[in-house]
Amino acid sequence: MKRIGYGIFAVIYYFYRLFGRKPNRIFCIMTHDSGKDSSVGSVVEYLKKQKETYEFYYLKKEERKNVDMGLGKIKAQLSFFLIKPYYLATSSYVFMDNCFLPMAYIRFPKEVKVVQLWHGTGTIKKFGQDANEGQLKELERKCNKTITHLIVNSSYIKGIYQHSFGLPKEKIYVLGIPRTDTLFQKDKQEQQLNEFYKDFPQLKDKKIILYAPTFRDQEVGHTQLHLDLDLVERELPTDWVLLLKLHPFVAEEFSTTRQYYNKDGEICIYNVSDYKDVNPLLLASYTLVTDYSSIIFEYCILGKPMIFYAYDLESFSEDGRGFYEDYDTYVPGPVVRSTEQLLKAIREQSFEAEKVAEFKKKSFAYLDGQSAKRFYETIMKETSV
Repeated sequence: MKRIGYGIFAVIYYFYRLFGRKPNRIFCIMTHDSGKDSSVGSVVEYLKKQKETYEFYYLKKEERKNVDMGLGKIKAQLSFFLIKPYYLATSSYVFMDNCFLPMAYIRFPKEVKVVQLWHGTGTIKKFGQDANEGQLKELERKCNKTITHLIVNSSYIKGIYQHSFGLPKEKIYVLGIPRTDTLFQKDKQEQQLNEFYKDFPQLKDKKIILYAPTFRDQEVGHTQLHLDLDLVERELPTDWVLLLKLHPFVAEEFSTTRQYYNKDGEICIYNVSDYKDVNPLLLASYTLVTDYSSIIFEYCILGKPMIFYAYDLESFSEDGRGFYEDYDTYVPGPVVRSTEQLLKAIREQSFEAEKVAEFKKKSFAYLDGQSAKRFYETIMKETSV
């Protein structure tokens, strides 16, 4: 049924091609993260400051989620099938943070720049053409053929993405990821921290642990947290708090069943999965706890401790997506396998600073906070009018 919808979208797109393209029109596909500090959002904010004549139109995560092929949500469907194809067909630039499968049925004019600003800054686990199978893999392959520019952080990441996207190396550009720019800019950091503490003034004097696990394909429809929150509540030191930042697919299914309090009656666990941007969470946190998530590539910029809660390492490696590197030696921090071990690592704070620094050097070709500028000069400056 979804493939029929993709085909309908493409047919309407081709009709709208008759209207011609607007030279400064940009269609932004933000189906992973629609925030202004996201992969696409950060580029949009930079471009708005460079030229007032740019026109931006969007397909956002919230809109895409409301579209299905059944009855109901008619307004969302009409917008998706009648309005979005018009702006896509009349744009000279397409920015995207995910794979938009209707594009498997579309071939853009050679003048259109289709830029993949992938939502991950890097990757530990296999994805895309290295992980998907069957019909999804084929649709994704066709969709990726429309990409003219894939933006990455480093030559190391370029090699991995070349295979996972199935693209020739000349379409992959090592420019840095624009949404990481604020992590290098002290004034922006201070602004984001102030906004965070305005939202959570009670956390001002707390040591914050950010728990941001990855999505597991096999848990669709029956997501589990795999973290003993009752034990965390009992054992977490009173001056610490735990923030839960769950993957969007997981957050839709999971919500804490009650507030969690420590022995002094203060809340010690907060679910911030719907918080407007991840960067303030990174800046405010003292330690990151994750497993196989690409969030470590942003976090290593800050040079702060990381703990890797890999409770299902063997099964994820053998039956899940698998990894591009040996996990235990690649990740820049201690690996733990249970909530008890995690709490012990939090208390001990055995920070592997040198390993984090090495990881950052390997993962980033530029550490200057100027990725958006390089993007503009490479992608936009020579062709926009």
